[in-house]
Amino acid sequence: MSTDNICKEEKFNEIFRLHSRELHDFLYYKYGMDNNPKDLVQEAFLKLWDNCHKILPGKARSFLFTVANRLMLNELSRKKTALNYSSREDLKDHNTESPEYLLEEKEYMEKLKTGIENLTEEQRTAFLLNRIDGKRHQEIAEMLGISRKAVEKRIYTALKKLKEQVGKI
Repeated sequence: MSTDNICKEEKFNEIFRLHSRELHDFLYYKYGMDNNPKDLVQEAFLKLWDNCHKILPGKARSFLFTVANRLMLNELSRKKTALNYSSREDLKDHNTESPEYLLEEKEYMEKLKTGIENLTEEQRTAFLLNRIDGKRHQEIAEMLGISRKAVEKRIYTALKKLKEQVGKI
């Protein structure tokens, strides 16, 4: 085992800094806030710490994503999931727009929320990781363990469905 091993606190902290936010966002986009992504990120890092002698630093990210995904699937087997999207409350404080515009915007946001909820889990995950988190197709492919072409197809299909349901985005 190399001297740069995960069981050393400084290396473990570095891995946490590098991957905790990305892991949280992945779980949030795929499964929603109702399913405690922060708790599952912490639990995944605990499992990494418990297995630090078995995992090479280069494999830590893959281990974390696999463990966190399995933990989430176990959580979901105990309860039904729903993905919540926050409404844009900040717009209510800025009433510089006409009431018609505000009503149209509210209707549009509702259609968009419903459209995103109606996407398949695979489409929603790829779409949100790309459009909200700014991940490139190759990054998403690595996170999900699929090909880049599969990611492109999921995002394309998601956009097509959203355009049909919501209008031009």
